[in-house]
Amino acid sequence: MSDARQSVEMAAPPAAVYALAQDIARWPAMLPHYRYVRVLEDSGTQRLAVMAARRDWIPVRWVAEERLRPEIPRIEFTHRGGWTTGMEVAWVFEPVANGTRVTITHDLSTLTRPLIRSRWGRQLIAEFFIQPIAGRTLARIKSLVEGRHE
Repeated sequence: MSDARQSVEMAAPPAAVYALAQDIARWPAMLPHYRYVRVLEDSGTQRLAVMAARRDWIPVRWVAEERLRPEIPRIEFTHRGGWTTGMEVAWVFEPVANGTRVTITHDLSTLTRPLIRSRWGRQLIAEFFIQPIAGRTLARIKSLVEGRHE
């Protein structure tokens, strides 16, 4: 397993979805499973942040560098700290007939911690942490952008 990938179609234009997704400082207010996001540096197109979420009752924390590419549109993250150090993440916003398909790809081949880089480690991280957290993130952004505030 080298990638963990999830896609969701949202009934909204790419620019609207991108605007919500890129604003990581607001994620804890928008996404109930996020405990906090502390932006340490912000240049306008690049941010460094400490991010913390919950996978059910299990707290997880990491440091990520976010790079904004609105002209594509695409959001890229490199994990700089935590168990997933080195992981590259990309959010891609593709126009479709009824809105936008958002795909999040986590490149597990770029993980740097030896135990986590193992096949077992990548599978555990992908199935137990990445997929549930990213799935909740996509579902909530879909709900918000489509105007259903569940």
